[in-house]
Amino acid sequence: MKRIALLALCLGAGAPVAAQDLTITNAHIVVGNGTVVQRGSIVVRGGRIVSVAEGAPASTSGRVIDANGLSAMPGFIDAHRHINTGPEEKAQMQRQLEAGYTTILSGGGPGDGNLTLREHIESGAINGPRIIPSERLRLAGQTPESAREAVRQMKAAGINYTGEISLTPVPGPSAQELEVLRAVLDEGKKVGVNVQVHAVSSPAMNAAVEMGIPLLVHLPNKDWVSKADAEKLAAAGTRILMTIGFGAPVFGVFAEDNNPRFRDGKPWPDSIVDGVGGGVEAGYAMVNARTIFDAGGIIGYCTDTTYDALAGLEHELKSMNVVFSIEDMIKIMGPNTAAYLGMEKDLGTIEVGKLADIILLDGDPHEGYWNWLKTKVTIKEGKVVVDAR
Repeated sequence: MKRIALLALCLGAGAPVAAQDLTITNAHIVVGNGTVVQRGSIVVRGGRIVSVAEGAPASTSGRVIDANGLSAMPGFIDAHRHINTGPEEKAQMQRQLEAGYTTILSGGGPGDGNLTLREHIESGAINGPRIIPSERLRLAGQTPESAREAVRQMKAAGINYTGEISLTPVPGPSAQELEVLRAVLDEGKKVGVNVQVHAVSSPAMNAAVEMGIPLLVHLPNKDWVSKADAEKLAAAGTRILMTIGFGAPVFGVFAEDNNPRFRDGKPWPDSIVDGVGGGVEAGYAMVNARTIFDAGGIIGYCTDTTYDALAGLEHELKSMNVVFSIEDMIKIMGPNTAAYLGMEKDLGTIEVGKLADIILLDGDPHEGYWNWLKTKVTIKEGKVVVDAR
């Protein structure tokens, strides 16, 4: 039997309470790094993967799941979804898990609500994915010093990400915005807060890249990104998120009347935020994604939605499928999004040493994106949190 990887790891100390031992057998494994194991096994100890192998494992660990031919993929990561605590959190977080999400970065606070939601999940009060909190920060009305203080307060609260800091897309950011943002970036570096900027036009994106902003939310959707600007972004190492379906009409999510709607449920294209007219934003987002990807830019995945988790996943996958291959989509959804979070050593692929965030799908992911919508089992750090077989 050919071994793909086997490593004995001592992971008991300091492992999260939720972390468990687990063995998955008879699985079609899409590793996420270009490797596919046609029928193999995955062994998990202390919430981390210790073996990925063809055929049966040399030895099992903990509970054994016979995948019976289901496909294993890395758990989905949504690097920008608007979430918070509230009366519907239990049902909403369960739906995220059922769709295959195991990690979510909050799109923009409020930070205290993000922290509460995370605590509810980590304490076991509700079932849910891993939550990474963020806090709102608006440039308008701020001085450089007040913005610095806001960043320090975030860190003191235990929040390591700003929410999406908006730069004026058209005609572009003002000198005052850039002055305050420069202070935010500098203070973030000092205290350890990751700065995320909402730069959805080429002028805004270029200004952020030239300043050294590390994380951009989202792709420009107000104009075309030139090849030169895409290469500049890639050379700077700036990481950028999609929401590639921005501007593309949504059907059947908010109503069954066959009328196109925008992502907020209002009529399309009239209600597109900061719209440039006629729904052309959909074309900009898709083509710009491909331009940046081809230039070597690290594009990650997100939904930027508040509506149903599975519907949001389907909308993004359909839109991605227009300009990306399945292999591209696997890279974007897994390694690239993990890299956006700075968690590429823990997430994004099914490899030895990584957290055992795994989903089992009813179908081959390489056959088409529609099989990515068929999660049967969701595993977070070795713990089975959804089993719909």
